[in-house]
Parts: sequence; structure tokens; C-alpha cells
Amino acid sequence: MNTPSPKGQIHEEIEKIFRTLLPRNGLAVREEQVALCHIMLDALLKNNIALCDAGVGIGKTYAYLTACILLRKNAPHRAVGSLPVVVSTSSIALQDAIIEEYIPFLSRIFLENHIIQKPIRAIVRKGKERFVCDIRLAQRLEAVKDKKKNAEQLEALLSLRTDYDLDAVTGLSGFDRRQVCVPKFCEKNCPQRSLCRYHRYLKEAKSAEISIQICNHNYLLADAAHRLQALHPLLNDYQALVIDEAHKLPDAARQMYGQSLSAEDFREICDQLAKEKHILAAQHLKEKFSALMRSMCRDEPLEEDRRTAFILTPDRITALRDCLFLLRQTQKQLALYLPQWISYRLEATENILNLFFTTDRKYILYIQYDRAGAPSLCAASREIPEQLNQALWLKNIPAILTSGTLMAGGSFDRPQKIIGLSDNQRVENFIAASPFNYEENCLLYIPDNPLNVQIGSEKEVKYLAGQICRLVEASRGHTLVLFTSYALMGAVYNQVKDRLPFPLLEVWRHSSDMIHKFKHSNNAVLFAAGSCWEGVDFPGDMVSSLIIVRLPFSVPNPLSEAEREQYPSLQDYIRAVIIPDMQVKLRQGFGRAIRTETDTCVISILDHRAAPGERYHQAVLEALPNLRITRKIKEVEEFIRAKKSSDYFLS
Repeated sequence: MNTPSPKGQIHEEIEKIFRTLLPRNGLAVREEQVALCHIMLDALLKNNIALCDAGVGIGKTYAYLTACILLRKNAPHRAVGSLPVVVSTSSIALQDAIIEEYIPFLSRIFLENHIIQKPIRAIVRKGKERFVCDIRLAQRLEAVKDKKKNAEQLEALLSLRTDYDLDAVTGLSGFDRRQVCVPKFCEKNCPQRSLCRYHRYLKEAKSAEISIQICNHNYLLADAAHRLQALHPLLNDYQALVIDEAHKLPDAARQMYGQSLSAEDFREICDQLAKEKHILAAQHLKEKFSALMRSMCRDEPLEEDRRTAFILTPDRITALRDCLFLLRQTQKQLALYLPQWISYRLEATENILNLFFTTDRKYILYIQYDRAGAPSLCAASREIPEQLNQALWLKNIPAILTSGTLMAGGSFDRPQKIIGLSDNQRVENFIAASPFNYEENCLLYIPDNPLNVQIGSEKEVKYLAGQICRLVEASRGHTLVLFTSYALMGAVYNQVKDRLPFPLLEVWRHSSDMIHKFKHSNNAVLFAAGSCWEGVDFPGDMVSSLIIVRLPFSVPNPLSEAEREQYPSLQDYIRAVIIPDMQVKLRQGFGRAIRTETDTCVISILDHRAAPGERYHQAVLEALPNLRITRKIKEVEEFIRAKKSSDYFLS
């Protein structure tokens, strides 16, 4: 009888886990999930980098956690066998789910069935600014003792006596958070050092008993930066890397390798100087910072966040020169009197402002305006792919990058390029299609004879309002309407608010209460934009009708203009960048509709450019799974009646 090879034995364990053990504990057998785990484990064993596009419902988290656990179990003889695995995500919600749900579930099952001998231990790694400093907390509580403090905020502050993780506390103001968090530089002779909860957390995190370290993409990149600069690493040395929600990695890299300064940053610097009794220096800097902000302000408020290229005008030259001179003078005059961390802030601010004064070509310089028109100076690196390659992919460590929207238009070319993997010979790609029966449970509606009107015109608003009202009536509410513009959302809302017999809600920025209200309504309609295109789940009949008002093309900005320069023609740029990015965003929006195997939904795209025979029809079909398509509202009504129970129509 032939004995399986060690590698074969590991793969046999995968089969046993997903086909026997997990189903015994309530999970269904999904062929795509089993195949995904095999692919992931192979990549780890071969020291490769696997890009895995995993559709909704695959269960990719169970797949990569199982692969990582089996890697550690079966590689004790290797020098790196005892090292942990790092799992990087972009959301706190997923980190919490891994710690509180996935790991305990797998640990219990694997222990009961003797797959592992010790419980799986995992910990979430965060920056020190996410934890409370007991000395600063005591100082803050003393400062507000005799003041009329908001009751919720005071309760949040008091709760930090037991909760050292700032993310675990609700109701904490941003100002209080900054006042009580662990500072960037701790005093070496701190009297509380031996009792410091943060230092106890660090000691636990570095324990050899921790087999899985979980962090966000920013922390992962910060650790890589420390290693490249020969500084003390933030994470333990690790043997493998998993990057979940990998489509968010470039955004994290822009933050890590970019620079920014806002009015709030300037205000904090002045407040810190004032706290150190340097009142006059704080006042002078405040005046110069204010003049700099005024040189960039717009006269009118903006309907949307906007980025505009930074131009070094004469008034900005004067304002920057004055700020730089005063920053240098302040550092020189107060060198002997300032704490190290304040000196660091002053020096860092000077370095950032100098980028704009010299118009450094290594960066894309632009101004970010918020909705109120308040500016921030921003500098984005032009070398993000190269920086990611240097930081992560030259380490010769196996990696898994996965997401539900990693691929675009049937290709991994775009993500490989922006993540810095275009020329890496260790890369392999894998597509795990969603197990959901989209052809049976979904219907794609593109209006018959869509009205080709000027975008942004009053005629377009009226047309969209009419289509939305008809679709909402057909689905009896239960509708999510996704906009690419808050301005358009507001205009259409005003047109339909008195025409629909269902609760109508709008999600503006940071309106999580409206999402909560929608989820607890039986037949509401939710108008949303921005972050609601991804990361928010609406399972069951919450969303029986998903309306995508316009195809989600990115708004031109200085970053996209800089990328456009890399292509020989506009058409090349559109094919290589604009369309793939739109397809990813469209897939993200589509994913809000179908979250379980039993969900049913009509997806409507009202953009005339998506219609058959139009410019982007084929690109839309490439982005979405195979769906039945209709152009008749009557067929939408028939689909809803056929798929929904009688209770649905009584709500």
C-alpha cells in the first residue's frame, strides 16, 4: 500500500476538515472553498504569492486560516516553523470576527479531532495611538472633573479605567481620544512603566504562544518601513502573510507613503506648544498657519470632497516661506525646553511643508477639500508599486492576497501592477467563483430605450426619479439605491420624497444610524453613496432591489492625471485603468444585494452607457456574474412576485 507523501497528507487533512469536520459543525460543503484552501496551502508550501479572487459566499476566511494552521503544524522542522502567521485586513469588523468567531470555532474543532495539540492563539496588533495611557487618562479625568462634560463622553472616559483598547469604547470624542492615547514617545523613566497596560499587551503580543498575528494594512506597512530602516519591528518575525481585503492595500500604501497636513494638525501643534507654556510661539505659529490655510481656501462650499492640483501661487509662496522660517526658528529657540515628541512634530511639519515649497517631483501634490471647503495639503508618492515591492514582496516570504473584488474584467493585470507584483515570478492567480445561483436568484434590469441625456442636467434627475419610483413600486420598497454623487443623490431624493408610500432614508457621510434604521425597517428605501458601495451587508429581503444609478467611474483628480501620464494614449489609459477600476467598484456595489444562497434580488443599472449596443455594455457584463437580463419593468414585477413569499407583500 502506497503511503501518501507529507504534502499529500496535508491535502488529505484539508479534505477531512471541509468535507467531514466542518459540516458536522453546521457548515455546508462548498467545492469552491475546498479548492481555494488547496490552492492557498500549495502557494504557502511552495513559497509563492497567490492572488485569489474569491466570490461572495466562498468562505475564504475559513480557507486561508485552515491553510495557515496546517502550514504551521506541518513545518515544525523548518527554521521558520515556530514563527507566527500574519493576517492583515482593512476593517476592524473582520479583525474582531477572526478573533471572536473564526479562531475559537476552528480551534475547538481541530483540538477535538486531534488535528492540533494546543489551542490556536491569536492577537490583534495595533498602533500605540489605539491604546490608553493611564497617566494621560488620569490627567484628562482631572481636567474635566469640575466641567460640564457631555454625559456619554464622560462615561466613555471613565470606562477606559478597565478597557485599555480605545476601539472597544463607544462615545469617546476625537479630542479625548487624542488626549488619553499612548503618546508617540514614552518617557524612559515613566513611573507607571511596570504597571502600564500597553506594555503588558506588547509583552503578550510577542509571546511565542501567539500563532496568528492580526493587523490592518497600515500597521503591516509601518512594520515593513521599520524593518527597511533597521528600526525595531512592530510585528514578530513571521513565516507567511495573508492579506485579506487586498483591494484596499493600495489605499493604505497611499497613506503610508504619502504626507498630509490639515488645519486640525496645525491646531494640535499650537495647542501642544501652549500646554508647554510657550504661549507666544504658539500664537505666532497659529497666525502663519492660518495665513497658509487662507491661501488655499475656496470661496464656496463644495457639494463633494474634491482634490485639486497644488499650484505654487505667489501668495502661497509667501505663506509657505513664513511658516517654514517660523518653524525652524521655533525649533532652534526652544530646543532645550521642548519634549522630544513635540520637537518631532515640528520637524515633521517642516519637512512636509518643504515638499510643497520645493514642489518635490517624487510626489503628486494636491489640495484635498472637505465638504465645507476646508483644505488639507496632501502629497502622494509616485512610486507606490515599487515601494510595496520593496516593503513586502522581496522578503521571500509566501503570501496570500485575497478579496471578493481583486480581479477586474477577467484579468489580474491591474491589481498586480498597482500592488507591485507585475514582474514577480512567484505570483500565481486563482479565481474561486461564488457558489450562489445568480441566474436563478437574480435579474439584471437595464431600461428599454434609456434616455440619453446630459449628465447632471435637470432632465436626467427627472428621468432617474421616474425609473426609481417604478422600480421601488415593483419591489414594494426593500430597495438600496447607490449613487456615485451626493449632489445627484440629494437632487433625486427631492424629486421622489413625496411620491413613494415607503419609508425613504438618506445616508450621508458617517450616517450609520440611517443604515441601522433601514435594516430594522420592513420595506424602506435607502439612498446611499460613498462607503456604502462596499463593506455593508444587507442579507435576506432587506434589499430585494438594488439600483445603481450611474456606472461608478472615478472622478478625475490629480492622482489619476498623474497615472494617465504613464500611458501612450487616452484610449490605452481607459482600457488599462478606467474600465478595470469601474468594474471593481461595480462588483463591490453588486455584492450588497446577494449575501446568502437564498437571497433574491433585481439589480438595475440606469446608466444609458450600460445598455446593449452602448460603449460600456460589454464591460458591465464582464464585471458581473452570468445573469438573466431584462429591459422590461413588467418582467421585474413578475420576478419579484415569483421569488417572494406572501408575507413579503404584507410588510
